[in-house]
Amino acid sequence: MAEPETLRVHIPLTLRNRGGRPRILPPKEIEVAMDRGQDARLLRAIGRAWAWRRRLERGDVTTIADLAREEGISDRYVSRVIRLAWLAPSVLERLVLRREPTVLAIIDLCGVAERPWAEQPEKVFD
Repeated sequence: MAEPETLRVHIPLTLRNRGGRPRILPPKEIEVAMDRGQDARLLRAIGRAWAWRRRLERGDVTTIADLAREEGISDRYVSRVIRLAWLAPSVLERLVLRREPTVLAIIDLCGVAERPWAEQPEKVFD
């Protein structure tokens, strides 16, 4: 009986972790036209921050500690992420509506929210 022919293909790819998830990257010589779009985790974080802000403003919860207890997460995390609800309107428009990628991680973006609105776009996108 004849042996079946086996064809082996070698594709030089690199595995990198991005946000705790593995991502396959092509070799540097190959240009890939990928539309990065916006990171789903960032959009989720902005949505949570706005929901938490609304709950605080309506009086559903009185403190960040109460909010964190109800969500089952640390109050430190809530106090950091809720800052995203005070990003400049121009930054939010570019992040959420236009889906422009940011050069910052979520934690760094939370820190930018403390800056004046006029300074935020420069820090987030440049």
